[in-house]
Amino acid sequence: MTQRTKPPFRADHVGSILRTASVKQARAQREKGAISATQLKEVEDREIEKIIRKQEEVGLRLATDGEFRRAWWHFDFFSMLDGVELYELDHGIQFQGVQTKMQSIKVTGKIGFSNHPMLEHFKFLKSHTKTVPKMTIPAPSVMHFRLEPGAVNAQVYKSRDDIFDDLAAAYQKAIRAFYDAGCRYLQWDDTAWAYLCSKEELKKARDRGLDVDHLQDTYTACINKALVAKPADMTITTHVCRGNFRSTWIASGGYEPVAENLLAKCNYDGYFLEYDSERAGGFEPLRFLPKGNKIVVLGVVTSKSGRLEPRADIKKRIEEATKYVALDQLCLSPQCGFASTEEGNVLAEDEQWAKLRMIVEVAEEVWGK
Repeated sequence: MTQRTKPPFRADHVGSILRTASVKQARAQREKGAISATQLKEVEDREIEKIIRKQEEVGLRLATDGEFRRAWWHFDFFSMLDGVELYELDHGIQFQGVQTKMQSIKVTGKIGFSNHPMLEHFKFLKSHTKTVPKMTIPAPSVMHFRLEPGAVNAQVYKSRDDIFDDLAAAYQKAIRAFYDAGCRYLQWDDTAWAYLCSKEELKKARDRGLDVDHLQDTYTACINKALVAKPADMTITTHVCRGNFRSTWIASGGYEPVAENLLAKCNYDGYFLEYDSERAGGFEPLRFLPKGNKIVVLGVVTSKSGRLEPRADIKKRIEEATKYVALDQLCLSPQCGFASTEEGNVLAEDEQWAKLRMIVEVAEEVWGK
C-alpha cells in the first residue's frame, strides 16, 4: 500500500473548520453594522491564512478555507446562484433537540451560474497554500431536496421538479469556472442521500410533496449530467452527511437503500461516508463500489466530540471495511466537517487539530508514508 498522490488522500477531511474567536466576533460586528464588509474580509483573510498553515502543519496534503466566509455550508452557495435568494421562514431545520436559524432558499428566476463570489474564495485559498486547495460546495440534489413547497416561482418553473435541467447546466458552468480558477479538487456535500436512508426523513419528504420513490434516479441523472463537464484531471467527490449542527444529527439508517445508485451509478471519483456511529449501519453496502479507481473515504473519526478514538479501534474499522472494498480504494477522514454552520460543533479548536493530526498518523501507519 502507498499514500495517494492525487485526491482524495489517505488522510483527508470534509472541509469546514471551527470558526476562530476573531471570525465570530467580526461576523457579529458586521451583522450589527459596526464594521464594513471590507473590514470583515480582512479578518477572514487573516484567519484563513492561519488555518491553512495549521492544516499544513498537521501533515495534511490538502487545505480548505474552513468555510470561514459562510454562515451555512449550503445556503450561502445556493443564494449566490442566479435566480436563487435566501429568505426568512417561520421555522428552521429540525435536528435532535435543536433547530437551525429560520432561513431557506427560494427560486425567483432562471437558475444559473455567473460571477459567483465563491470563485474568489477559492482563488484566495489557492494563492495561500502549498498543498492541494480543496473547494467544497453543496450538491445540486440538496437544492431540490431543501426547497419548501411554493418556494419556486411558478412563472419560471412549473414546480420543483422542473429545475433539474437548468440546475445541472449551472453546475456544469460551476465545474468549468472552478477548473479555470485552478481547482483540481472539488467536493459536493450532500444530505439528500442520507435522508433517503431514513424512514422518518422519507416520510417528512413525502409530506412536503417530494416524489421520494423516484428521487434516487432523478438525483443520479442530475448529478451525472452536471459531471459531464468534469475535465479528466479534476477530482470531484461527494460527502454524504447525516446532519451536523452543534454536534447533533438528523438521519439514521444504513446506506443499503441508496448504495447501488450512489456508489455504482453516480459518476463521482470518491465518497466521504459517515461511519462514526451505529446510525450509519455496517460496511456491507460498500460491496456496490466498483473495483478500480473510485475511492471511499471512511469517516470513522467523529467531528461531533473532542474525544480521541483509540487508534486500534480506527484500524479495526478500516480492516472490517476491507471485507467489502480493497484497502487501496479506502482513505480516512472525520465523519463530517467541524462546523457545517458558523455556530460549530461542541469541541475545542485544539481537539479538532488533534483529531486531524491523528488521522494523518494513522493513515501513515495503515498505508505507509
